[in-house]
Amino acid sequence: MKRWKIAAGFVGVLAALAVASAIFAKKATVEAAGVQAPRFEVDVMWPKPLPNHWVIGNTIGVSVDDKDHIWIIHRQASLEAMENYAVANPPGPKRQAGKIEAECCAPAPPVLEFDEEGNLLHAWGGPGNGYDWPGSNHGITVDYKGNVWIGGNGRNTATPGVEEGGPAQQGKAVDKGKAGRGPTGPAAFHDSMVLKFTQEGKFLMQIGKPSSSKGSNDVENLGLPAKTFVDPKTNELYIADGYGNHRVIVFDADTGKYKRHWGAYGNKPDDTPLGPYNPEAPLAQQFRNPVHCAELSHDNLLYVCDRVNDRIQVFKPDGTFVKEMVIAKNTLGDGSVWDIAFSKDPQQKYIYLADGSNEKVYIILRDTLEILTSFGDGGRQPGQFYAVHSIASDSKGNIFTTETYRGQRVQKFVYKGLAPVTKKDQGVLWPKRG
Repeated sequence: MKRWKIAAGFVGVLAALAVASAIFAKKATVEAAGVQAPRFEVDVMWPKPLPNHWVIGNTIGVSVDDKDHIWIIHRQASLEAMENYAVANPPGPKRQAGKIEAECCAPAPPVLEFDEEGNLLHAWGGPGNGYDWPGSNHGITVDYKGNVWIGGNGRNTATPGVEEGGPAQQGKAVDKGKAGRGPTGPAAFHDSMVLKFTQEGKFLMQIGKPSSSKGSNDVENLGLPAKTFVDPKTNELYIADGYGNHRVIVFDADTGKYKRHWGAYGNKPDDTPLGPYNPEAPLAQQFRNPVHCAELSHDNLLYVCDRVNDRIQVFKPDGTFVKEMVIAKNTLGDGSVWDIAFSKDPQQKYIYLADGSNEKVYIILRDTLEILTSFGDGGRQPGQFYAVHSIASDSKGNIFTTETYRGQRVQKFVYKGLAPVTKKDQGVLWPKRG
C-alpha cells in the first residue's frame, strides 16, 4: 500500500509538471505573439529562365529601381568549364556525327535587369572604351536618378572571379571557393575605382584609377570598393571602401568631387593589420576588410556593414558615430554582416540583414537593432542559401537576395504582411500548399 501511495504521488508530481510546462509554453507563445515582424515566402518560380543558354556566376550585387525593376551583377569569370562550353575555344566536348558541338552554355552579360514577374528586360556590361571595367565586379546600385553604379574587388594577382576577404584575410581554410591571394597593400588593388552608367549601359563617370590606391586616406582613388549608395537629399555618393581600404568615403555623385571619409567609430582610417578576428577580444577600433555596405536611412542614419567584425555601425552623414550592434559574434571566417536593406514603410521600421556565413536573413528592429527573427538555411533549394551576399527590397515590401561563390543565383521572397513572431529562427520559408 505504501509503495502504491508513493507511486501515485510521483505520477501526480509528473502531471503537475506537465501542466506547468504547458502553461509556461502557452504563456511564452502568447508573449512572442505580441511582437510582430514582416513575413515572407519564397517565390520558387522567380526569375524566369534566361535566354540564349545564358548562366550566371557569383552573383554579388542586387538593387531595385523606382520602377521596381530588379538589377543584379555577376562575375562571368567565376563560371566552371561546363558552364562555358558554348563559347569555349576549343569547343566543348559534346560530339555529334563526328563534329564537336555544344549548345550550352554561355555566360550572361554581367549586368541583368528583370521586371517584377522575373522577365529579363536588358543585359549589358563588360570592358569598353573610356572606362576601366573591374577585374572582379562587386555591388550594383541604381540611384534615385536611375544611374547605375558598379564597384569591384579585383586584385592584380588574385584568382579572377571569386569572392575575396573573409577566410583569405584571416588565413583560414576557404570553404566556399578559393579567395584570391597575392601581394597585400594598395599596390595589389587593381579595382581602385567605381563606375557610373545609364540604365542602357552608357558610360557616364569613373572615380579613381586602377592600381592607383594609396591606402585608406587617399581622396582620389578607392581600394576595392564593395558597395555604393546615393543620397537623394544631397546627391552625395557613399562608398563602402571596402576589401582593401578600411573606410566609408563620400563624393559628389555628379562631379566626383571628394567630400569626406572616416573609419570605425568615426576615427581616421588606419591600415595597420589587425590580425584575425577574435570574438573574445575587445571590439576593434578600425574596420576589418571588407567594409561591405553603407546604406542611408530616411532619417539620415548611415548603416555600415563591418562584415568580418560581425557588426553594424551607425553614423550621422558627417561621420559622427551613433551606435553599433554585434550580430552572431562567434562567427569567424567570412563574418556575419554582409548586406542590409530597409523595409519600405515610411519609417523603415525594419532592417533585413544578409548573413552569408550562417546562411540566413535576420529581421531587425531598426531603432533598437534588436533581432526579431530570421529565416533561411544552408542548401541549394528555393528558400535556402549558399553564401547569401546581397539584399534589396522593392516598393511592395518584397525582398531579393543574391548568392556568391557556388550559389550563383538571385531569389525573390514575397512579402506576406506582418505576423506574430513565434520562432526566433523560422528556417526555410517554403510556400504553403493549398
